[in-house]
Amino acid sequence: MTALIHRLRGGLVLVCLLAVTACTATYDNHGYVPPEQDLQELVVGVDTRATVDDVIGPPSLSGMSDAGDYYYVRSRQRTFGMFRPEVVERQVLAISFDDSGTIANIERFGLEDGRVVPLARRVTDNSVVSDGFLRQLLGNLGNINPFGTNNDDSGFGL
Repeated sequence: MTALIHRLRGGLVLVCLLAVTACTATYDNHGYVPPEQDLQELVVGVDTRATVDDVIGPPSLSGMSDAGDYYYVRSRQRTFGMFRPEVVERQVLAISFDDSGTIANIERFGLEDGRVVPLARRVTDNSVVSDGFLRQLLGNLGNINPFGTNNDDSGFGL
């Protein structure tokens, strides 16, 4: 009887350990921001876009136009168990250029400098949702034109 109790107790301890280790936080890193020592090599008002490309590399994200600013973005997310991932760190390095292509400003922003931006999802309404599969299938039986597309109402394409 005592052997059964020891086995049950050992099984319970094993299940508790598995449950605790399953809830360990995992971290995901995305993006790249150059280190501060690399940025010290850049001089505002002197260096150009080509110098930035050589010293710290081109960004994965730039402004909308060909002469747009450079944005380096890095974020770190923590996922804890079954909960939604949470952004725990975000850095944005913005390098802006003037009209001649030289560096006008270098700015660094963190998660504390930002604000939540709600993204709107605009979806085109379609009629497929309102009709079932059989209605769609059977509704097209009379609409077949074997001769191709034609605008006359006869359906014969002549």
